[in-house]
Amino acid sequence: MSDNTISSRLYPTRIDIPAEARVQIVVLLNQTLAATLDLKTQTKQAHWNVKGTDFYQLHLLFDELAGELEEYIDMVAERVTALGGYAFGTARAAASNSILPEYLFDILDGKDHVTALSDRFAIYAKHIRQAIAKTNELNDLDTADLYTEISRTIDKRLWFLEAHLQVAEIKAENGKTSTTNTQRTPAAALK
Repeated sequence: MSDNTISSRLYPTRIDIPAEARVQIVVLLNQTLAATLDLKTQTKQAHWNVKGTDFYQLHLLFDELAGELEEYIDMVAERVTALGGYAFGTARAAASNSILPEYLFDILDGKDHVTALSDRFAIYAKHIRQAIAKTNELNDLDTADLYTEISRTIDKRLWFLEAHLQVAEIKAENGKTSTTNTQRTPAAALK
């Protein structure tokens, strides 16, 4: 965080996790808080600006994703404070500490928004999995469980986003123009 003094300072708590571990966990949680805030606002950027034939379904999907991220923002910030730390949850803190790349403002097409969000959800998912491992290593199973809950949802949402892209990607990889398999296995061959 931008202020090393406050990011490593803890207020008194009776939680039985050693202070040295809690400092590391709080720093990690604040990194997650910044990334989650950033991902939520980038998702809202897509929600507000999406255009194209899939406008309505993507507009709704992006809003749903942002709503889920809002819940995680609160959960992560509250875990920081439960551990005796200071949550850095302002837009400025998120902007200066996020692991995500900046979202381009000139994206309009639905597929381009889906691609941009897929890229960012993948980066975020990787961070969350690394946080699961780190908090397990620090013997904070409750925070690891929180990260596991987030991970399950983010992976599912990444699947939802990528499903919009996969047919085109498969076609491009295979150089084919059809998504159907015209060669069927005869029923007799399956016996």
